[in-house]
Amino acid sequence: MEKSETNPKILVFIPAYRCEAQITRVIDQFDARVQAKVDTVMVVDNRSPDGTLNAAIERSKSVLKNCNFIAWCNNDNYGLGGSHKAAFRYAVEQGFDYIVVLHGDDQADIRDLMPQLEAGVDQGIDCLLGARFMRGSQLKGYSWFRTFGNRVYNTLFSMVTMRAIYDLGSGLNLYRVATYRNFYYKTFPDDLTFNYVMLLASYHRKQTVRFFPISWREDDQISNVRLFRQAFKVLGLLGGYGLQPGNFIAKELRARTFDSYMGKIRYSQDPTANE
Repeated sequence: MEKSETNPKILVFIPAYRCEAQITRVIDQFDARVQAKVDTVMVVDNRSPDGTLNAAIERSKSVLKNCNFIAWCNNDNYGLGGSHKAAFRYAVEQGFDYIVVLHGDDQADIRDLMPQLEAGVDQGIDCLLGARFMRGSQLKGYSWFRTFGNRVYNTLFSMVTMRAIYDLGSGLNLYRVATYRNFYYKTFPDDLTFNYVMLLASYHRKQTVRFFPISWREDDQISNVRLFRQAFKVLGLLGGYGLQPGNFIAKELRARTFDSYMGKIRYSQDPTANE
């Protein structure tokens, strides 16, 4: 399937940490239909102690025949949020139109995004967010307890923002790069709560946000979330935003600060280089 010259320039950013067993399956999601829409796939490894990045590189050589591939390693352990910041900065500097976030643990599936792109749903929006808990979504292996907890938090956030929120942070999202050029999110948390604050900031800044249903599965993934500690932290974030939204969004929310979020490209391939 050939790319259309009218396609927007899309970077798929895959944050990865200890995903050696799953990252090859994530790369396998990039069939001909997906590659026809994507310009570059970028795996951002956050200093994994295993062979995550090497596994991604080897699989990309046989799968990615119609889009570019970049294997990037952060200079420090920036956390999930910090990896987002590194990838967003790269997308801005390289002139991408959109950045797609696809987690490297193979819970979400980028093919769920294709109908949205093919229908042009991405046009005129700032954020197109995958939602595990809206009509049309599919959950496999996700416990009833975590499902219930997510629905409660979705309701609380909806009440505070006065917007219908169907997911606070899934593993598949799309952002318009132009909206994020000024790096206003640099002081947002670098941990797993980055997505929650990003969503709150999107509504505060009056960005256009839409949700779409996705499939989600949980089988051999390794969770880095401590549920109850995370739950109380999220409540604290929501409370801070609810009391003083503008001050909350502008304040320093990182446990450890970095002047910049840099890394190195360990490997790249361009299938059209020898054409």
